[in-house]
Amino acid sequence: MGFIGAESTFEEADVVVFGAPYDSTTSFRPGTRFGPSAVRTESFGIETYSPYQDRDLADDARVCDAGDLELPFGAPDRALEMIEAKADEILAAGKRPFLVGGEHLVTLGAVRAAARRHPGLRIIHFDAHADLREDYLGVKLSHACVMRRCHDLLGDGRIWQFGIRSGTRDEFAFMKAGHVVTEPFTINTLRSLSFPEGAPVYLTVDLDVLDPSEFPGTGTQEAGGVRFAELLDALRWILGRFNVVAMDNVELSPALDPSGRSTALACKLMREELLAWRP
Repeated sequence: MGFIGAESTFEEADVVVFGAPYDSTTSFRPGTRFGPSAVRTESFGIETYSPYQDRDLADDARVCDAGDLELPFGAPDRALEMIEAKADEILAAGKRPFLVGGEHLVTLGAVRAAARRHPGLRIIHFDAHADLREDYLGVKLSHACVMRRCHDLLGDGRIWQFGIRSGTRDEFAFMKAGHVVTEPFTINTLRSLSFPEGAPVYLTVDLDVLDPSEFPGTGTQEAGGVRFAELLDALRWILGRFNVVAMDNVELSPALDPSGRSTALACKLMREELLAWRP
């Protein structure tokens, strides 16, 4: 079962969705490995039509759902290699990968592929957490370190973070030193963001950027987040303005929200992103 409306073949598609059901480095409550399958199944509770955009996934977008990777738990290096290879396959075919996590570490694999195919890559990052630790309990490949590893790859001035409201003193010092550009707590400065025309962008959305009153189904909740309407508006603006070459949504842990509202929100957000992400 694929995501609703994602019925194009690989050859026909502009965007290819694939899942990375991985949560072996989750630092608090696990369960994000079940995010990709939950989003697919529960997407049939929403319509393919978006009243926000007057567009329909069945008619106005060409999306292929390539299914989930079968990733080896306990082996982050190998899992990242497999994610990178899949993202690279999609990019090499002239299409755009949409990665569904899974914990946030999975982003690193797709970023590696995008950076190789698109020199000068920038990252726009929505999250509650900075994810800029040098290591977590001595381990450098952790969801708590994913943006630091992306920085290792891209260098200074290539990562813009929004909604960050949690991190260590060292992480905030790293931000203040100018290695990354961060707007703590809110996303109000987003529309001042500008890049050279055509500059490639990777968009990563850790869904815990949302307030847990709206999105409790995530492993490390942080009070004080943005609202769904704010995030939706921001993502539509980015996808309509910048050259987003790849993106992801991560950190849905469906079993942590028995009400199902977190999964329903993730489905609706994904529909809107797919429709806003035009060639």
